[in-house]
Amino acid sequence: MKVESILIEPVVTEKTNAMREAKSFKYAFRITPEANKFQVMDAVRKMFNVKPVACNVAWVKSKKKTSRTKSGFREGEKAAWKKAIVTLSPGEKIDIFEGV
Repeated sequence: MKVESILIEPVVTEKTNAMREAKSFKYAFRITPEANKFQVMDAVRKMFNVKPVACNVAWVKSKKKTSRTKSGFREGEKAAWKKAIVTLSPGEKIDIFEGV
């Protein structure tokens, strides 16, 4: 698997912003479903030139979604996706998250 295809996008939410600002050096990414924690750590190391210490990987469950149409309501689900939380060594940071 190519390093560029493992990390899909950074996850920017209130919870992940609080993790970063709490000086815990944790960053969250949306990753491909086939990737494991060692591949994610290697991708972060190569793409951002930082040293990851740990990585936790979890599946984010799908959510119910209801939309309104002309003929009534239609129910469905959002897709499930895989998330990785990468912990960096103290003093290091990833620049793409700064100022977000």
